[in-house]
Amino acid sequence: MPIRAVRGATQLDVDEREHLLDRVAELVKEVLHSNELDTEDLISAIFTATPDIHSEFPAYAARLMGMSDVPLICAQELDIAGAMPLVIRLMAHVDTELPRDQITHVYLHGAAALRRDLTHVHAVPD
Repeated sequence: MPIRAVRGATQLDVDEREHLLDRVAELVKEVLHSNELDTEDLISAIFTATPDIHSEFPAYAARLMGMSDVPLICAQELDIAGAMPLVIRLMAHVDTELPRDQITHVYLHGAAALRRDLTHVHAVPD
């Protein structure tokens, strides 16, 4: 089965632990749902957070969803002047029969503005 990368991002309203866990869980669920995947299809996932996020590791939200056997890692985004604040990004590597051009990348809340160039973006407004 082909391996594909699925991207996504969400923006927090505030850097609070429960809010972060809710937004990341929403992002992961939407990435899976939009691409007709389940957790068994996940190979690994990388979460990044902008430097203004300190309340929790984003990957912990995936662990709380039962992804105890999926390799996950967190990293910090580059601290670029003018970059959108309070953003968590996800790149998940998945087993899927979907061709690359049919992968749905998911950008939620304010993060939808990050990738207006993608034709297959599922955006959830605030």
